[in-house]
Amino acid sequence: MIRVVVVDDEALVRSGFELILRAAGDIDVVATATGAQAVREITACKPDVVLLDIRMPDVDGLTILRQVRAMSDPPVVAMLTTFDSDEYIAAALRSGAAGFLLKDTDPEQLAQLVRTLASGGVVLSPKVTRAVVDGYLDAGAGSAAADRVAQLTDRERDVLMLIAEGLSNADIGARVHLSVGTIKDHVSAILTKLRVGSRVQAALLAQRAGLLRHSD
Repeated sequence: MIRVVVVDDEALVRSGFELILRAAGDIDVVATATGAQAVREITACKPDVVLLDIRMPDVDGLTILRQVRAMSDPPVVAMLTTFDSDEYIAAALRSGAAGFLLKDTDPEQLAQLVRTLASGGVVLSPKVTRAVVDGYLDAGAGSAAADRVAQLTDRERDVLMLIAEGLSNADIGARVHLSVGTIKDHVSAILTKLRVGSRVQAALLAQRAGLLRHSD
């Protein structure tokens, strides 16, 4: 079972996500919480995935994200937002979020997105705008991003493109016929060469460098 905690200031959103995810069968919503309750519940329940509202009136979602990421064994955190151009998104990705979801995500897709997060994949809402992607990196950084990508081997570039598709290490290994251990080594080398701290950051840098064929 994938253990999930949903953090949002609106009770309707919390109950809606809980109802949808529990219907999946392989996902257990072990707690729902407001911002003020979030860190306590996450510490107590030890979830695999946290869905965290990016904007809350009592405690800012970015503050909670940083506190969770500082834990000794932190869960995967994806940010929830109602805005596809939320100015907080770049800060959340820099702080270690594994991606972000719009609150109006199709219920039929939500469980699969949580599975992707739990397996180490990257999740970015398909409604993410070019402005968000471009704004994540400094203006004019396209050539710098391309220079970093140019340091990768052909195999590492292949793996980077699969990371950008949102695949987990196991899925990437199956795609290129390599062991999970070998893929982990490639991912580590990619993050080091690109000078980024997460798979999401690597995926966005690849897109900024023009490595990906499709904007989505």
